[in-house]
Amino acid sequence: MKILILGAGKMGSFFNDVLSFQHETAVYDVNPMQLRFVYNTYRFTTIEEIREFAPELVINAATVKYTLEAFRQVIPVLPKDCILSDIASVKTGLKSFYEESGFPYVSTHPMFGPTFATLDRLSSENAIIISEGDHLGKIFFKDLYQNLKLNIFEYTFDEHDETVAYSLSIPFVSTFVFSAVMKHQDAPGTTFKKHMAIARGLLSEDDYLLQEILFNPRTPAQVENIRIELKQLLEIISKKDADGMKQYLKKIREKIRNAN
Repeated sequence: MKILILGAGKMGSFFNDVLSFQHETAVYDVNPMQLRFVYNTYRFTTIEEIREFAPELVINAATVKYTLEAFRQVIPVLPKDCILSDIASVKTGLKSFYEESGFPYVSTHPMFGPTFATLDRLSSENAIIISEGDHLGKIFFKDLYQNLKLNIFEYTFDEHDETVAYSLSIPFVSTFVFSAVMKHQDAPGTTFKKHMAIARGLLSEDDYLLQEILFNPRTPAQVENIRIELKQLLEIISKKDADGMKQYLKKIREKIRNAN
């Protein structure tokens, strides 16, 4: 299959590495410097090169801020039967865009990133395939993710956004709060160091990506849950309520067990 990847960043390069030995791939990026580190693939910097390549599938790996803009830039030179696809963690506006585009499409979300995941050992990682979309496109990504040994889940666009609001916004907000109140430690403990590593990794992500995940309409309810729990925990701590703490720890240990 002839596959065009939009964006030569971390995830674009990852998909090229995975696909380029079994498919004819090309990577397009408006910044030629980004293309220095991709290999075994065509490197495109102009729209005309894409027209001549005539891809059968486009994987949009541009950052969230530019996902729709990247599609709009290349659509005029794509074959009408080319399948559009994205791997965006935020799907805002994508469903209506796809439906209006007239192109077949498939939307997925690998629930991992180069910041934390070990990309050559992904058996503990997950991927979501959106149930709306082109049948052949979904089969392609299902086969790809199975070969990567990812755990695959199929959600609608709405179900995806709800999942992201829970699974990303809660750890993001918790990490932000930790970062906001932390101060330098000469002799940090193991737990502190682990939290610091998570904070550094998260805050190295693109600002717009962090913003869009937190601006998900379903995020405020999740943040409100954090506020409620913090209030309850603060009351227990302030009162030095040993029984209350015991019950609280029991509750959260049960939640951790049920989450596994």
